[in-house]
Amino acid sequence: MRAVVQRVTRGEVRVDGEVVGAIGKGFVVLVGIAEDDTEEDIAYMADKLVNLRVFEDEEGKMNLSLLDVGGEMLLVSQFTLMGDVRKGRRPSFTSAKKPEEALPYFNKLVEEVRKKGVKVETGKFQAMMKVLIENDGPVTILIDSKKLF
Repeated sequence: MRAVVQRVTRGEVRVDGEVVGAIGKGFVVLVGIAEDDTEEDIAYMADKLVNLRVFEDEEGKMNLSLLDVGGEMLLVSQFTLMGDVRKGRRPSFTSAKKPEEALPYFNKLVEEVRKKGVKVETGKFQAMMKVLIENDGPVTILIDSKKLF
């Protein structure tokens, strides 16, 4: 499982011109689910996301987590994060879990983050979305549950 985590002052997802998810201060997280992901990957990602310390403390150091600051999370499924461009010029998405298998994993990730006390909004799975990200910093972090980076 891969995630692009962006610290934001606000985030929003629109489908067909309608807002389907919106947050204030927190994280917009683009999530790619790999063919070989398991429940362990979901648990790892949920824990990492809610405890990632990238918000400033009173001394201006990135030392506070989403939980510490009462932040929100906008989770957006994005299979293209699994794209492999090592060969040729067109990405290969063979390492992405098939949509019908990925949806339960995405929903479980949402559930696990909510269980940890974070307000979660989502995009719409498999829809063409417009994602508004007002990056704060900017701060952008990459996470891979297989620890490839």
